[in-house]
Amino acid sequence: MIKLKIKYLVFLLSTTLTTFVNAQTINQDITQPVTNGIRCQAEILNDDTIPVFYCNYVEVVTTFQFKNHRHYEYWTRTKHNVKKVYPYALLAAAKLKEYDKALSVINDENTKKAFLKICEKDLRNEFEDELKGLSVTQGRVLMKLIDRETGKTTYEIVKQLRGNFQACFWQALASLFGNSMKVQYDPIEDVMIERAVKLVETGQF
Repeated sequence: MIKLKIKYLVFLLSTTLTTFVNAQTINQDITQPVTNGIRCQAEILNDDTIPVFYCNYVEVVTTFQFKNHRHYEYWTRTKHNVKKVYPYALLAAAKLKEYDKALSVINDENTKKAFLKICEKDLRNEFEDELKGLSVTQGRVLMKLIDRETGKTTYEIVKQLRGNFQACFWQALASLFGNSMKVQYDPIEDVMIERAVKLVETGQF
């Protein structure tokens, strides 16, 4: 009987000591900095803490499956046109960003008009001679890429710089050549242009 009591007492002390050690370990883990594992953001969902990891953007592409030789030739021309006009779209976007930043701090309307005339002259001096040599197709690609880079159609840009009348005039003139200054960029519809842009940006073309 005595032996049983001693065994029970030893078992009780052992259990109590184990519980105490575990509690101390938990408290130590809470109060001391974590020296292993991975630090990350977390969200609480239904009273449960869920770790959150953000993965890098990965673009998955595949080669075109050309329907016929004409489709292949269209892709070849698109690449050539994008390579020719994409630098102009980037420069135009940079210029317009500068203009918009300057205009945001000008409150006087007369000063704004004077500044816009300077902007127009600046764009003409930098781009007019070179852009005159573009084909109709290259002009259309350029207008789409300007919309891609700036979020503004060419019509909206001309309207901002020269007013509604001039924008309407040049839009009517563009329509005579089968173009539209209101054309917008669509990454789905213009998938070949988008692919050609990626090739130019990564130096593959």
